[in-house]
Amino acid sequence: MNSADLGRRVGVPSTALFTDQYELTMVQAALKAGTADRRSVFEAFTRRLPEGRRYGVVAGIGRVLDAVENFHFDDEMLAFLRDQNVVDGPTLDYLADYRFSGDIWGYPEGEVYFPGSPILRVEGSFAECVLLETVILSILNHDSAIAAAASRMSAAAGGRRLIEMGARRTHELSAVASARAAYIGGFDTTSDLAAGFRYNIPTVGTSAHAFTLLHDSERDAFRAQVDSLGRDTTLLVDTYDVTAAVRTAVEVAGPELGAVRIDSGDLLLVAHRVRQQLDELGATGTKIVVTSDLDEYAIASLAAAPVDAYGVGTQLVTGSGHPTCSMVYKLVARAASADPADELRPVAKKSMGAKSSKGGRKWAARRLDEDGVAEAEVIGTGPVPAELAGRQLLVELVRGGEVVAREPLEAARDRHFAAREGLPMSAMQLSRGEPVLPTEYV
Repeated sequence: MNSADLGRRVGVPSTALFTDQYELTMVQAALKAGTADRRSVFEAFTRRLPEGRRYGVVAGIGRVLDAVENFHFDDEMLAFLRDQNVVDGPTLDYLADYRFSGDIWGYPEGEVYFPGSPILRVEGSFAECVLLETVILSILNHDSAIAAAASRMSAAAGGRRLIEMGARRTHELSAVASARAAYIGGFDTTSDLAAGFRYNIPTVGTSAHAFTLLHDSERDAFRAQVDSLGRDTTLLVDTYDVTAAVRTAVEVAGPELGAVRIDSGDLLLVAHRVRQQLDELGATGTKIVVTSDLDEYAIASLAAAPVDAYGVGTQLVTGSGHPTCSMVYKLVARAASADPADELRPVAKKSMGAKSSKGGRKWAARRLDEDGVAEAEVIGTGPVPAELAGRQLLVELVRGGEVVAREPLEAARDRHFAAREGLPMSAMQLSRGEPVLPTEYV
């Protein structure tokens, strides 16, 4: 497998301090109590989907694997923890030698999930597993939220191309992760070069209004862009007067003009007018790209418009109103010692209200109806029923501390399309509703 297909991981810094302090203080107390090495099972899951969402999308698994692989404490980090009196000497000694040596199973990236789905199962000693909690949740909560928004936008676009262009609307590192998650969720390209460099996502971009304003006339700006980038470029036509700009664009580039971009106004009305004008000018192959604060609802409203591609920024990188998936990471089983022969005992939080959880090391499978359409997410702790044995969802990701399941980003993207296609048709509705599949515990 070509290493370029897996993303550029060279020079990835340690992720060990992407954590909350109480992870380390729990390790200190457990070391002192003699319970730090107890064999344990943690699971990442969400108790509910964001309001109105019909399904979730698993994204960030590849980044989690990188984070686990690079989770180690160097001398400078240990000095910081010592100087700040975060933990004591024996704990610093433990952290100095830390490398995750356990096993991780999880839903493969691009798969869909529902309330209670054991999206990630982390097994090892209590100390080595609990240290990973914060970094795992920060990646999964962010990336899955972006991928879910992207998936809804992709479904609304109905096969038209989607451009991720939210880099200027979020933190510079979040922008790269967002572009990756958006690609899994169905976007075709990104404007962010760092995402293109790191993950081989196709990149696009031509010009902004500033380029038009730089020149003495719109014609001069169009001529400069066409001379530099060729007739197949995309010209921005709403700086002044759209009708005049479209006419000038075709005069400059000819009917071979690649596309025009509209970034303001009543996009539905303007797109129809621009399409008619382009056709009358002989530019029947020139495409129309629309941008301007789009979300899945705006995209759906443009379904009848002669639009060929959508550029989405703010709403995408903020999860279209749901910037997190509210995933949690809970201890669900533990043994009385580190002995592999010691029985794992289910444990669970028994809070009042909606914060309780279900104990036990879980498996998950998706039951299909007679037409091959998913009808339930089935979760259990005992033997897997024979009829579900071939429908299990968790795959092995890390074995004995070694990553065993890296894959090209394209595989996650293809998997998502297949998983979404296998859901009931109501999953694509943008109206508010319950999860499209019920979660059944057996």
